[in-house]
Amino acid sequence: MTKENGKKANYQTNQNVLKLVVLSFIGFFMFFVPLEIAETRTIPLDHIVSWIRNNAIEFARVYALIIIILGAVFPFVKKTWNNSTVDRAFSGFKVLGVAAAFMVYFNFGPDWILAPSIGPFLYNALVIPVGLIVPIGSVFLAFLVGYGLLEFIGVIMRPIMRPIFKTPGRSAIDAVASFVGSYSLGLVITNRVFKEGKYTIKEASIIATGFSTVSATFMVIVANTLGLMGMWNLYFWSTLLITFFVTAIVIRIWPLNKKEDTYFEGKGLPEVKLEGNLFKNAWHEGLKAAHHSKSFGENIKENFIDGFYMVISILPSIMSVGLAGLLLAEYTPLFSYVGYIFYPFTLLARIPEPLLAAEAASMGIAEMFLPALMVVEAPLITQFVIGVVCVSSILFFSASIPCIVATEIPISITEMVIIWVERTILTILIAAPVAYLLL
Repeated sequence: MTKENGKKANYQTNQNVLKLVVLSFIGFFMFFVPLEIAETRTIPLDHIVSWIRNNAIEFARVYALIIIILGAVFPFVKKTWNNSTVDRAFSGFKVLGVAAAFMVYFNFGPDWILAPSIGPFLYNALVIPVGLIVPIGSVFLAFLVGYGLLEFIGVIMRPIMRPIFKTPGRSAIDAVASFVGSYSLGLVITNRVFKEGKYTIKEASIIATGFSTVSATFMVIVANTLGLMGMWNLYFWSTLLITFFVTAIVIRIWPLNKKEDTYFEGKGLPEVKLEGNLFKNAWHEGLKAAHHSKSFGENIKENFIDGFYMVISILPSIMSVGLAGLLLAEYTPLFSYVGYIFYPFTLLARIPEPLLAAEAASMGIAEMFLPALMVVEAPLITQFVIGVVCVSSILFFSASIPCIVATEIPISITEMVIIWVERTILTILIAAPVAYLLL
């Protein structure tokens, strides 16, 4: 048991219990409890965002444009735009993102940008939802991570997370938040906990590149596109298990296995070693965190500010880098060439139309949805494998990579591209036999 001043501290007060149970439940409810409203079944947070998109679409479009402008201006105001080569590159891309957003919003410019599957798709299907869900979700993150639930789940999951994924038990909530909510929200949690000294550089890198998947709601879009909704449970659970199985392998090879096990500011707050009953320990650690929690207003304010800085960092990048990826996929043979990296593995895995599958898999680095669009007419086995690849590869330039770059986690773009290649190859090799076995 944890001890303070020679004996176990007692945090069992009504106030702490209410904080842990009631406030944490509000966060849990908003992120993890699906509700059916207007014939749509999803989590409350997604219902809020969908309501805004459906009932205040013009507001959402204007809001997204303003956020993109703020995001492009911010590095120059803060004088951080030329801190490094990466900062200079992304600052330039953000300015280009403003130009692209103006073209799409005001419907002027070349046809190759205004084509429905290019600029408008990016703006309406990615920029607006991410722009809304990050700041709104950040407010409710105050309930999810601020009053002991993180610590409670951390103790419960410790026997699983540490030996399999080499991360603290508390990282389980990052994985669940990403799958049920949004990878961007998962990264907000990861970055916040990393800066608090509760993750090392290696742990934060593993979580950011191995757990921060697209959400289950976006998986529905992939399944619908590929005609897999008739086997939704099979697709969802197979994808979830394969994604984390791939993570368990990738963390044991370069570059993740060589990341430093040091903390953000040198000194950290690692999970303490606990003895005795697992649930009692979890309850104690949850109450302890609730006792030391910040005020309700301060918690919400800090989380909202974190979310706001995240969204102004990523939206201009999504609009520019994502657009570049879509244009390259549509008008150049680049991804046909990149696809040859994966062709030996699609061939080895006996995937029908292996060259098409390899080319589709290569497009995932630009935008996770592109591979699904490539195999709409392909055989079922190919559709299933690529549908899993869309999610399990995790890293893509239209959103998740800029999200990670916007955090304080020290992982380079080169390292992320290498991890993407590793994850894509492993997913192909694992998902193909699963598809042949179950379909």
